[in-house]
Amino acid sequence: MKQINLDFIKTKRENLGISLQQMAHYLGFKNASTYLKYEKGVYAFKADHLPILAEVLECDLQDFFVLDVAVLAT
Repeated sequence: MKQINLDFIKTKRENLGISLQQMAHYLGFKNASTYLKYEKGVYAFKADHLPILAEVLECDLQDFFVLDVAVLAT
């Protein structure tokens, strides 16, 4: 199962100099604290958020995902 790489999103945002308030605005949230809850994983990003994030963060959708692979005991 693939999971959203929240560290990647935060790092890209910071490297591009985009504030929490700006991200909240791009995604249609009322304030920065709401966006921060998504970035911290309290709330899950919705599918319709991802294309907006990709455009704002200047990356591909696939950059947001990490493959969560369980290690099997042998």
